[in-house]
Amino acid sequence: MKIGFTGCGNMGSAMMRGIIASGKCPAENIMASDMVAEVLKSRKEELGILTTTDNREAAEFAQILFLSIKPQYYEEVIAQIRTIDLQDKIIVTIAPGKTLKWLKEQFGKEVKIIRTMPNTPAMVGEGMMGMCPNENVTDEDLRLVRDVCSGFGKTELVGENLMDVVTAVSGSSPAYVFMFIEAMADAAVADGMPRDKAYRFAAQAVLGSAKMVLETGKHPGELKDMVCSPGGTTIEAVRVLEEKGMRSAVFEAVKACVRKSKGM
Repeated sequence: MKIGFTGCGNMGSAMMRGIIASGKCPAENIMASDMVAEVLKSRKEELGILTTTDNREAAEFAQILFLSIKPQYYEEVIAQIRTIDLQDKIIVTIAPGKTLKWLKEQFGKEVKIIRTMPNTPAMVGEGMMGMCPNENVTDEDLRLVRDVCSGFGKTELVGENLMDVVTAVSGSSPAYVFMFIEAMADAAVADGMPRDKAYRFAAQAVLGSAKMVLETGKHPGELKDMVCSPGGTTIEAVRVLEEKGMRSAVFEAVKACVRKSKGM
């Protein structure tokens, strides 16, 4: 199996690292393209992959081609690669707002396309990726891509009508979580805790809490209630979060992200 990446940014590089580290594909069977020679040199030295400044070369090389570029470059890059024989290749996109219909129009022919939305925890092997294949993708194609992507996280099949929601609740949400961790740590520092310890306490609390949701199967509200003793410290903190509109702020942020994704 040979895998190609157009683009060597944070997301593409994170996926490559996970794929190589997990043994899903050896480095010598991965080729990445990028316009910046210095970036390619760095990735080649770090990962041992093949590199090129030609997107067509990466596309011709690959059985699975990840378009790991920013949304504004999709039209340009697809125009570069659409004239090659793509019949037996699987195109995997990661751009918010770029629908399967739009992608088909850009290619101008029948192509196997899997629309996805990954997130940056792929950098530590804990990514989450929503996937939506078009009608040309076979069950075997989908199985192959899901297996490759399991090298850097988990995958979930969703209808295309939910892909913008995936962007908001998963693709963009690490930023919200980082802000929460930073805010908790800042408060701990204000009360005298050294910053390095504050980050560790806050981050581990978020990690452990997320694991409880996933592994216990309990409703987050039930898990919250388990921490809130009558008249205790936690329920007092929860009262302040409710008073300051934490739920509403998160709700509106996610809704705004969905709207932005649909408009891209």
